[in-house]
Amino acid sequence: MTHLPDASDTHGDAADDPIRLLAVRDTPLSLDEVYAAVGDDAAGGTALFVGTVRDHDGGRPVASLAYSAHPGAEAELRRVAEKVAAGFPVRALVAVHRTGHLAVGDVAVIAAVACPHRAEAFAACERLVEDLKHEVPIWKRQIFVDGDEEWVGAC
Repeated sequence: MTHLPDASDTHGDAADDPIRLLAVRDTPLSLDEVYAAVGDDAAGGTALFVGTVRDHDGGRPVASLAYSAHPGAEAELRRVAEKVAAGFPVRALVAVHRTGHLAVGDVAVIAAVACPHRAEAFAACERLVEDLKHEVPIWKRQIFVDGDEEWVGAC
């Protein structure tokens, strides 16, 4: 199991680069990895968002999802992260997103932001998740229980 940070841990200065981990992966995501990466001794608040595959959408039962990403998705993710880090007093920021086939209950995205205060951490994490969802070229294909499929967020 990955080590979780505690009060005795030391972390890099946010002036270096508060963006600690960004990834688009076809392997399962780790809460332990994200929490360890976002730790910062100068942060009084850390907000963490975990997006999972739910069993329904629009009143229809969902069997699974499949995520696809543009080859430039990680570069766009960095741009989004840099914008969030510039707009808030971010000490540390992490965002990871899955690709590939995911079952109901699987973790699809994890975002975490550490700031000096909780309100800033919540606001920055929300902005990170919303901008990731709307600006990073990752597309979701829903597979319904009845066999129908639908692309979500694809142009």
